[in-house]
Amino acid sequence: MPLTITVGDVTVTAAYARPDNPSATIVVAHGAGAGMEHPFLTGLTAALNGLGLATLRFNFPYREAGSKFPDRPPVAIAAWRAAMGTAAEQAAKHQDTGPLWAAGKSFGGRMASMAVADGMDAAGLVYLGYPLHPPGKPEKLRDEHLYGLATPMLFLQGSRDTFATPEILADVVSRVGPHAVLQWLDGGDHSFAVAGKKRPATEVGASLAQPIAAFIRDTSPSMRS
Repeated sequence: MPLTITVGDVTVTAAYARPDNPSATIVVAHGAGAGMEHPFLTGLTAALNGLGLATLRFNFPYREAGSKFPDRPPVAIAAWRAAMGTAAEQAAKHQDTGPLWAAGKSFGGRMASMAVADGMDAAGLVYLGYPLHPPGKPEKLRDEHLYGLATPMLFLQGSRDTFATPEILADVVSRVGPHAVLQWLDGGDHSFAVAGKKRPATEVGASLAQPIAAFIRDTSPSMRS
């Protein structure tokens, strides 16, 4: 279902999908270089719907405006707050009582974590390729705000991702605490593509739905059987 979300004095596009009796709702943000209609995200959210989760995808304001330059954190955080608010409204409208999670590809996931650090409520966070540092610059870590987050966190990361040196990311996640879990996708790059294994982006995104759904189920007391 197409929606529009107001962020300050602009509006952005969103898409909401809900299976019958969803066990949770997950809001998913795009990365810096592609919008919410990228096949990776449409494949992921469709697969999550098939696993019983409601989803909401949305564009950040810069993407909606056709800019290539990502929003600064205050604007991105405002967009995240607005998107989570819209997802909560949809859940209430349908009397869905499951938890509300935040997830994002690269930039989108990092901005979700910064929004939670800034006070945004979320039952948990899922990072689809967390951009821990710029490629080739492991000294420029983007980790300071992570250590204050108490919410469950799943880091899904390709083992060949140049935005996160494996041993550094493993150390960061271990220092965040036991509520943070790192799951490697062997051979995956920042887009989760595996060398020698050509797959459509839709299929790549869909392949991440199962571990996400399992993590949400295992860390949400109300969803445990």
